[in-house]
Order: sequence, then structure tokens, then C-alpha cells
Amino acid sequence: MTTMRIGLLGTGPWARSVHAPALAAHPGVDLTGVWGRRAEAAAALAQAHDSRPYADPEELFADCDAVALALPPSVQGPLAVRAAAAGCHLLLDKPVATSVPEARAVADATDRAGVASVVFFTARFGKEEGEWIAAQAAAGGWFTAHADWLAPVFVEGTSSPYAHSPWRREKGGLWDIGPHVLSVLLAVLGDAEAVTATRGPADTVLLTMRHSSGAASSATVGLTAPPAAAGVEVTLRGTAGVTALPRRQQGAEAAYHRAVDALLAAAGTGLPNACDVHFGLRVTEILAAAEASLDSLMPLGS
Repeated sequence: MTTMRIGLLGTGPWARSVHAPALAAHPGVDLTGVWGRRAEAAAALAQAHDSRPYADPEELFADCDAVALALPPSVQGPLAVRAAAAGCHLLLDKPVATSVPEARAVADATDRAGVASVVFFTARFGKEEGEWIAAQAAAGGWFTAHADWLAPVFVEGTSSPYAHSPWRREKGGLWDIGPHVLSVLLAVLGDAEAVTATRGPADTVLLTMRHSSGAASSATVGLTAPPAAAGVEVTLRGTAGVTALPRRQQGAEAAYHRAVDALLAAAGTGLPNACDVHFGLRVTEILAAAEASLDSLMPLGS
């Protein structure tokens, strides 16, 4: 396969700003078509990238080698299962799903079909962040880690295109930003063996984890941070000293280009990518456990 035919499912802000332009510009990809829940939006996005709209996702699956999904998690999961059953490789967005059964259904579908999968965790595919993560995982010896991953998406007057995203409003920063944090911490410190969570202001959640390496980590995530307090910081402390996640020098479109490269490689070699659907399932399992921890906490008396 010299050129992979990829169909795009989704027409929202993330699809318009990242997925569609990156797929259309990738030399190893033919952007076969676009499907969306709103036909007029699919037509407009397809026209902007010299592609064609599809009225039915099954018709798009039939014309593609792979599909890229830019949809809310509850919509992504069932469509990914159908696409895998049709023999399409999957380029998924995070989180794969917001329930463990839905995420497991996607993983099981890819296994049955024997198709490749990649989940687009932005930090893992960013050039600077990806190189740093790989270097710290190889170095080892980490004792603790802390992440602050805070955005002002829900702050009054925000210009964020995701401010009115229904699923983000429902699930908050734990499920929108939590996957980014876990994609970094799990890669460096190993799987999470235990997780607890505490509610902070608005949708803010504080996580603590014990990892298979023996290291402990903590993280603060949220979509309602004051603009002056927003930002991303991840710090590791260990035998090698202290190091911090570098700031991204390129935009998300460049990271998505590398995620497409990863899907092409996985499909071509049959070797799974580290950020495949099974990793995406594990992220969902950890977040679901954190959410359950939130619901089980009892407030302390005065």
C-alpha cells in the first residue's frame, strides 16, 4: 500500500482545525471523504479539502482502508466498532470512550478484525514532548512526578471553540485533559496500580497514583482555570535530578501528522503502536476508577 485511503468521521472544531488539514496534506494519505452528523457541515469540510461528503458511514467504510475519528467519545466508540468490522484501520481520538465497556468493545473489535489502531494523544506525538517522554522512560529511576494541566475553556467570556461542547460540559477536565496526563505519566513511570481522586473548584480534579515502577505521581486537571493560571507543566524527580516536559514548538496539526505516520507504520508492519486502542482502553479504565473514587469520598466533619 503506497497511499492509504482514509475517511474522516466528524466535522467539529477539532476536525476542521487539525484532522482534515493534516490528512489532506499528508503525502501518504488520500482523504477519501468526510461523514458528519450534520450533512451540510460534512459537505463544507469535504469541499474545503478537495474531498467528497458521504451521507452514510458504511459507504465511507467501504471506500476506505482506514478511518480517522473526531467525534465525542459516546459517538466515536460505536462507529469505531462498525469501522473495524468493515476492515478499516482506526485513528482514534482520546478518550476512546468514557466507559470501560464501550472502550473494551472497540479494542475487541480491532482484535477480531486484525486492524491497526492509534489513539491521538497529542503530547505523545508532539516532536519535543515525544522525544522527552522517550528519553525519560529510558533513563528510569524516577521517584515522583507532578502534572498541572489546566485550561480556561469554561471560563466566562472564553473564546475556546470547545466552550459549549456537551460531552466536555458533562465529563469535565478529568475525561478531557486526564487522558493527556496519563499518556505522559504512564509512559515514563509505568502502569497505574492504584488511583484516587479529589474534587477541586468547578470541574477541577486532583489525582494521585502509584505506578508499577514504584514511583508516585499526582496531577491537577481542569477546564475552568482562570486564564492567568492556565498552562501545562509536568515535572519528574528522581536519581537523575529534576526535569520538566518541554513546551511544544509546533502545533497540533504537526503532531497529528506523526500520528498518521504511526498508523501507516502499524498497518504496514503489523506491529502495534504504543498508543494503540489497548493503551486507550487502559486510560479509560484508570479514569473510570478515578471517577469512582470521586463518588466514594466522604467529606470530613468539622
